[in-house]
Amino acid sequence: MATDSRQDMLNRLKTIKGHIGGIERMIEEGKECQEVLLQIAAVKASLEKVGYSLLEEHAVQCLVKDNDGKVDAGEVAELINTILKFAK
Repeated sequence: MATDSRQDMLNRLKTIKGHIGGIERMIEEGKECQEVLLQIAAVKASLEKVGYSLLEEHAVQCLVKDNDGKVDAGEVAELINTILKFAK
């Protein structure tokens, strides 16, 4: 994984961690359910963005070959399986 991509994902995960702490405080303070749910939706969207970035990196590493340019059917099947598990 490229260093820039790795750092971007780590930064996003740290931001998500901060949001989760904020959600915990909101619940402790008895904030309205709608406010809490909106923050949870924001965390879910951020986490999915990290996941899709990671899937993209994996796809490139898995499918792009430097040697003969051929793609292994087993690797494609594994990648598709990983995408389907993530998307559920």
